[in-house]
Amino acid sequence: MSTVLVDPDALVQVLNKILRADGCTQEEAAEVARHLVDASLCGHDSHGVIRILRYHLWLGTGQIKAAQPLRAVIDTPTLMQFDGGDGMGQWLAREATSIGIARAKEHGTAIVALRRAGHIGRLGSYAEQACRAGLASIQFCNVAGSRLVAPFGAAQRCISTAPVAIGVPGAGGNDFILDFATSLVAEGKALVAGTGGKSLPGDALVDANGELTGDPYALYGDTLAAAVPNPRAGDGALRTMGDHKGSGLALACEMLAGALTGNGTNGATDHRFGNGLLAIFIDPARLDDPQGFAREAASYINYVRDARPARGADRVLVPGDKERATARDRRTNGLPLSNTVFDGIIEIVRSLSITVNEADLLRPAPVDPIS
Repeated sequence: MSTVLVDPDALVQVLNKILRADGCTQEEAAEVARHLVDASLCGHDSHGVIRILRYHLWLGTGQIKAAQPLRAVIDTPTLMQFDGGDGMGQWLAREATSIGIARAKEHGTAIVALRRAGHIGRLGSYAEQACRAGLASIQFCNVAGSRLVAPFGAAQRCISTAPVAIGVPGAGGNDFILDFATSLVAEGKALVAGTGGKSLPGDALVDANGELTGDPYALYGDTLAAAVPNPRAGDGALRTMGDHKGSGLALACEMLAGALTGNGTNGATDHRFGNGLLAIFIDPARLDDPQGFAREAASYINYVRDARPARGADRVLVPGDKERATARDRRTNGLPLSNTVFDGIIEIVRSLSITVNEADLLRPAPVDPIS
């Protein structure tokens, strides 16, 4: 894989300029740009900077819309439903999460349903947002208009990648952040692999005959050679993780985040593309009768970390550890981008007549010390 190292702060500014030129408000452009770079810093490149190529295309075609407000459909003290009007998902989901946090702080718990959000990005970021406020949370997400995944036992697309996130706050930001797609790999990871990034496992997809494959062509078909590959163009599918268990969880996401929110599921009816989100927020202080929650949670997490490593593992990690370590490393040494993605960003910048000094974006490769 041929990559360049990019300064993350400079990249945020470039993405911000692209989004502003594409019609986003100052606030939403800043939020989406920050979210994309943060996702890549955490090692979730599938939901990170690579997405700007698709967002630029979608904003131009109207598949997602800039400057859409969050509209309340139902608003009770602890249950809210919002409509995003096909707007910028990261901006809408952050605002919906902020409202859910405020209500949970006031009432002890809150449930937020969001429909018709463009693409909300890395789901774990909203669990992190809740943890920073001291709240535990559970998020279920679906992607309407995005049949990409074959359920267990099938060779046909019936499900979106349907991610789940759970956050439990820990002392000093040492939070438990579980975030995963219910497909074996996220669609964005297939996109990264298809554009010169890390290869997929050999069983990540099935082809049209139901045979296992790791070739992104099964998902994108001939569009894999295009500037923005289309994951709906192939005749294969992603697979669910965990066989029947992961498949069942994916179906639950479709029903909870798709049907229950009003976003739509990936059944026989074709819905407009958009994320549905069902988020549950809990204030641990309201349940913490013996005042031992923080102590018990920290003690257990440290117990797990101190477990004897299996052969081939240096140490035991819990969800959130790898992301924090990766972010520290990439912020210090530079954010790696494939040449394909970097060149795509520069092409967009030039097409929009945005002035950017490429040299200001690049970081020199770290030099190995001479022993």
